[in-house]
Amino acid sequence: MRIIVNGQQAFGRSVLEELLERNENVVGVFTAPDDESGVHDPLKLCAIENDLPVFQPRSFRRDSVREQVQALKPDLCVMAYVTLFVPEDVLNVPTHGTIQYHPSLLPMHKGPSSINWPIIFGEKETGLSIFWPDDGLDTGPILLQKEVAIGPDDTLGSVYFNHLYPLGVDAMMESVDLVRKGSAPRVEQDGDAGTYEGWCRAEQAEIDWSKPVEEVYNLIRGCNPQPGAWTLLNGERLQIFDSRRGSSGEGKPGEVVRVGDEGVEVATSGGSIEILRVRPTGGAKVHVPEFVESVGLKAGSVLGA
Repeated sequence: MRIIVNGQQAFGRSVLEELLERNENVVGVFTAPDDESGVHDPLKLCAIENDLPVFQPRSFRRDSVREQVQALKPDLCVMAYVTLFVPEDVLNVPTHGTIQYHPSLLPMHKGPSSINWPIIFGEKETGLSIFWPDDGLDTGPILLQKEVAIGPDDTLGSVYFNHLYPLGVDAMMESVDLVRKGSAPRVEQDGDAGTYEGWCRAEQAEIDWSKPVEEVYNLIRGCNPQPGAWTLLNGERLQIFDSRRGSSGEGKPGEVVRVGDEGVEVATSGGSIEILRVRPTGGAKVHVPEFVESVGLKAGSVLGA
């Protein structure tokens, strides 16, 4: 079976590496254009290392790109971490169509930040879907799904790197096998069910210390490491990464109620959060004791202003 891979970043590379390890017949690789720094995407590097043809279109809507795909005579396209929209006239070029990875249990959490939002919303479960993409956004029929528990202290990073990343690579391989056997399901999504959320960016990641402690904690861990939940300190943005629930129930929202050996404890509504690692504006991530010493943060200081 002739396979083309469309994707980018480390996940795309891992999918390609696994396909090659299995001696699959990969006939071409599509990835994003090089960025302004000239640094090659990990998927592109892997393709070059294995002497595979590499294509970097800025848009898949061009006839010339569809003709490039047609010239490869693919049986299947495997899409792993894609950011460019691919129209159906390109998706349907391969004999068996195109399959795509999405890190949520579709139809829940369609959209580009589908790992952040379940954690921010305090959900106990997420997962991944391999689906047959169409002209909608994450709306195509489901091929298979895998469930993943969200622990009470999981972060975006731990859910992705410990679970959705490795499980996703395995699920892609399982899906390729099902397509080859002619037994790959196509289960239509319920168009009236599910959710769509847009990007989780800085404007969505600002901490409101007057919110209940669980909401604040979920926001911090759901934005760790990207985009990084943040608050103000002396009018400057301070991103907060590693944290844990505190033990104090005192203080007004945003007030530093304790400075400890590992971090500082900040009051919220109904509890507190112990902050362990931060990044000040223009700086690098640092452990809080180092930061406290550099800015003179102390009990009674107020975050969020």
